[in-house]
Amino acid sequence: MTGSHTSQRDPFGRRGLLVGAATTALTLSTVSFANAAAGEDGAAAPADRTRTVRGTLPTGSPDFVYLPVDVPAGVREIAVSYTYEKTSVPAGTQGNALDIGIFDERGTEPGGRGFRGWSGGARTEFFIRADEATPGYIAGPVRAGTWHIALGPYTVAPDGLPYEVTITLRSGAPGTTPKPVYPPDRAKGRGRAWYRGDCHLHSVHSDGRRTPAEIAAAARAAGLDFINSSEHNTCSAHGAWQGLWGDDLLILTGEEITTRNGHVLALSTDPGTFVDWRYRARDNRFGHYAKAVRRAGGLVVPAHPHATCIGCHWKFGFGEADAVEVWNGPYTPDDEIALAEWDNSLVAAVRASKPWLPAMGNSDAHRDPDVVGLPQTVVLADELSRDAIVAGIRAGHSYIAESSAVALSFGVSGGRGGHAGIGERLRADADTPVTVRLEVTGAPGCTAQFVTDEGTLFVSTLPESGSGTVEWRTTPAYAAYVRAEVRHPAAVPGLPGALAALTNPVFLGG
Repeated sequence: MTGSHTSQRDPFGRRGLLVGAATTALTLSTVSFANAAAGEDGAAAPADRTRTVRGTLPTGSPDFVYLPVDVPAGVREIAVSYTYEKTSVPAGTQGNALDIGIFDERGTEPGGRGFRGWSGGARTEFFIRADEATPGYIAGPVRAGTWHIALGPYTVAPDGLPYEVTITLRSGAPGTTPKPVYPPDRAKGRGRAWYRGDCHLHSVHSDGRRTPAEIAAAARAAGLDFINSSEHNTCSAHGAWQGLWGDDLLILTGEEITTRNGHVLALSTDPGTFVDWRYRARDNRFGHYAKAVRRAGGLVVPAHPHATCIGCHWKFGFGEADAVEVWNGPYTPDDEIALAEWDNSLVAAVRASKPWLPAMGNSDAHRDPDVVGLPQTVVLADELSRDAIVAGIRAGHSYIAESSAVALSFGVSGGRGGHAGIGERLRADADTPVTVRLEVTGAPGCTAQFVTDEGTLFVSTLPESGSGTVEWRTTPAYAAYVRAEVRHPAAVPGLPGALAALTNPVFLGG
């Protein structure tokens, strides 16, 4: 590598502690390329110029540490690499983990226009130039000004987090940024029908290992009709699906907003939309960004709200949510907790006569052996289009299944020939007998059960084939809502079996 190479020792050199609308952030001393235009000692500028910064972040560091970089004119590419020490720690103590991303000369203001990419801890290096960028990063001109490398000390060991960041600027003609090609808003579909989708997927554009092409192929193999791109804290994948959609597959664009207090899907936002993630629950900023998701045409869906990973447990409440992911990947005890919490929210909604929150299920697939479409949300929509799928999810006209082999038909009838399907209300007097009916296919060895605001009131074993019809009679006075679950046999005596399928409720009365 040619060019100057200066090591800046930065034990905790800093320009100031910034406290704004978002959580606290630290800005380090600026990395200067003062001789970039003329080169060292007035000589011609070398093609590559490099600076390296070393330092140590102490325990209790802010969530975000910004390293300013003065980028001169004439730069066609900025390349960044970093390393940090993963020191040994006592049992039960968190070790070091350091994320990375970058903002351009437009600044680091939360919700601003300066975002140019984020890879979290998935990569140790990246580059940006006009015509191309590392997955997770946004291609475009490298304009002169102060850029900021964003370091995210996710966890810091008791002895601190030693790090090293190397920045390389490459001169040359700036190049041309191609216009991104985004997925269309609709596919051919089957008219009004039940459409299967997986709205939580990760590719090489964040911490996944599959390419978009591999995800599209896996979605088709799983019998899906739609998918949603949901990379961690970046929208770089939105333009990576060219040639992968078709009459049989609708591709929606979104983001998994990955905060320190939980993750949330921005589902089906306008292509190219980036939603900021740099806040905690105590900053009282989530409502602002939830509104930004909806302005971009998307849905706000808290993901795996009871996951046990650091920073994954949902702490923002559900007042701004449009739906909630109660089933994430292979069914686990934290999904059972999320399901119970969601069912309690249905009871609260009935009691207060307030809107209810629909449930979703998604795979959160990252790499093999993660199964795309385990589980999947099956949505009743007027057509296979972005607007129709979003409307169906928002209305709760959906159920969750472990695979495309499992299909449900669920509804309640009664009164004067009335009928209500999933997500609807059957209006009937309190003492009017109503019939709850569930048809199941593809669930051998499972049981079907009906759950109300009082709990599970009816359980029936399905035929050995896994296909059959179950009926139960009740009244609106006895059950404010009814929803269906199809479960596998319990793996541990006394505990519920894993779900094979789950419906949103049908409400009864008034």
